[in-house]
Amino acid sequence: MRISRTAVAATAIAGLLLGLSACSSSDSGATKLDPNADLSLQTLTVSNWAAYNPEDLPAKFEEKFGTKVTITNHATNEEIMAKLTAGGDSGIDVAFVSGQFAQALAAQGLIENLDKSLIPNEANLVPEASKLSYDPGNKYSMPYSWGTTGICYRADLMKGNEPTSWNDLLMPKPQYKGKVTMLATERWLMLPAQKSLGYSINTQDEAEMGKVKDLLIKAKSNLLAYDDTTFYERLVSGEAVMVEAWDGWCNYGIAKNKNIKFVVPKEGSDLWADTMVVLKTSKNKEAAHAFINYILDKDVHSWVIDNILYKVPNVLRFTHASPPK
Repeated sequence: MRISRTAVAATAIAGLLLGLSACSSSDSGATKLDPNADLSLQTLTVSNWAAYNPEDLPAKFEEKFGTKVTITNHATNEEIMAKLTAGGDSGIDVAFVSGQFAQALAAQGLIENLDKSLIPNEANLVPEASKLSYDPGNKYSMPYSWGTTGICYRADLMKGNEPTSWNDLLMPKPQYKGKVTMLATERWLMLPAQKSLGYSINTQDEAEMGKVKDLLIKAKSNLLAYDDTTFYERLVSGEAVMVEAWDGWCNYGIAKNKNIKFVVPKEGSDLWADTMVVLKTSKNKEAAHAFINYILDKDVHSWVIDNILYKVPNVLRFTHASPPK
């Protein structure tokens, strides 16, 4: 099954975040905010993955609200987590993190419970987007995008051997050894082996995890690299023929080489969400809420699709819109 960024049922979002159970934050409520705050007196520092927002998003937001926005980049969830959990003020107001990492930040009391009165555009999200297991009701995070994980491959270099199973990635045919990459982030590193062995991706069974470890060690000798950031470029160049990939990142490769394809292996995969959170140390919380609300505007969220090539949980879904005026 091939998942397109332009065709997916909203009901699928209900299964996001891999069945993680919700955690409770150490904070009992949100900081009281001023709905009439002059946003032009506030500035924002936003941390996001590179190329994961339209380049002119800061300028558009500043034009509308008078708030200067600086976007900094983190390469992985682990990188931004290390920065946010190091202690002190990171200087970041809004961070983009995957759902389970938002859950971890909330558990440590590092992010605000959101003031929903300042985020009326939450109403633009599909109903399932408020039922995510890592944060039911979106108390401390707002969904930005969602997707799945599969195999991205060069169809022209794998004619007759197109992957259909996670086993094709873990134990590739001899001619493909050394031309395969897997994601380095722990949760996604384990996923192919877990699904290949018929286990839940949430398994905590020690015996099952032992077998997962053994399979991953065995698969390591077949790999070109563990790669979270440049795997689609390796496909474009032909250095790799098959990579474990998030679907949106595969779309980056497809945009450069139409021979690149994406498949969800027959054993199944995950559905995940990336979210927006407001740091408790932020001194610009009204502007931070306005920024999240702006992202959730129907036209803005649709504009995001055209730029980041991922899916968004907006009621407009994938209706394309021109950049907002």
